[in-house]
Amino acid sequence: MIKHIIFFKFKPESDPSERKEALDDLRTLPAKISVISKFEVGENILPQARAWDASLIAEYDDLASLDEYVKHEDHQAVAAKLGNICEKVASVDYEF
Repeated sequence: MIKHIIFFKFKPESDPSERKEALDDLRTLPAKISVISKFEVGENILPQARAWDASLIAEYDDLASLDEYVKHEDHQAVAAKLGNICEKVASVDYEF
């Protein structure tokens, strides 16, 4: 199994409605991409200097499934939307 973790830091000038729309779009992906085993999107509730604004924690059966997810057109569209409103995005992927 592969764990896929992404952290999002929004641009200060990004509109809250854009943030909500992008995260809502992200949450729709499990219904559109069958290789997703688990998928959780959360927004930070304890703002601190070291905190990120939102995260995605997902699981895939193997690297091929993660690759299929990454290349899927629906994922690409949401990733582009998030890329426009984020100043930083970080990730870690590991096998467990």
